[in-house]
Amino acid sequence: MGETAKKILFVNAEMYPYLPETDIAKICRELPQGIQERKREIRAFMPRYGCINERKNQLHEVIRLSGMNIIISDVDRPLVIKVASISSTRIQVYFIDNEDYFRRKQVYRDEDGTFFKDNGERAIFFARGVMETVKKLRWAPDIIHCSGWISHLVPLYLKKAYKGDPIFANSKVVLSLFDDTPAEAFGPAFKDSVLFGPIKPRDISLTENADGTELAKLAAQYSDGIIIGSGGVSDELISYCKGLDAPVLDFDAASLESGEYMDSYNAFYDTIL
Repeated sequence: MGETAKKILFVNAEMYPYLPETDIAKICRELPQGIQERKREIRAFMPRYGCINERKNQLHEVIRLSGMNIIISDVDRPLVIKVASISSTRIQVYFIDNEDYFRRKQVYRDEDGTFFKDNGERAIFFARGVMETVKKLRWAPDIIHCSGWISHLVPLYLKKAYKGDPIFANSKVVLSLFDDTPAEAFGPAFKDSVLFGPIKPRDISLTENADGTELAKLAAQYSDGIIIGSGGVSDELISYCKGLDAPVLDFDAASLESGEYMDSYNAFYDTIL
């Protein structure tokens, strides 16, 4: 206690204006700016979904950060990193891209509303892509703040696969839970695909038919602090989180509406160091 988090890494499922202004996208757009204005250094990441207009948003590839492959289910997937700046702010957003996973025009479901069969692999690729890119940036975050279900493997990977890396040796995880938790299962191969480096089957509390709720619980299990980010988070998930050792910041609709939540979140970061 008494320490101050100086560097905050935001790992976001969505951000406005790159995606429509949902509750998650709005918070993930406003919070990094608010925290930066409170004199902290920030970085922000999100997937480069195919519906994002690269020309309009002025995305460009960062060659020095691209070029490595991430192996998932014995298949090499090239990692491409792109970057854009949010106008009127000093915020750069890094985008995790891959031709197979993120070039389709829909975000998580096809035109008929069917959950993509490879969404689990997309979450793996996104989480590992973020961690590898932060290593290349040589930027050691004090807090990694994860928002949205596709970021939910970051806490596990930090604590089990990357904790020995000097960049992440002192990093803590804050998990924001929203009402975007998928009800669908990720498929029988997902559990084994999650395994990476020193991670063992005993480290992951996932069944063969793991769905979004199981993934959220796994993320909470490896987080140092949990924020209930919206009013639609299930009672089951909230009860599970409150049974863990990590502190939980309850949902506060009024503070989100007024913008006062930024001060609460800002103070919350320091409580978990």
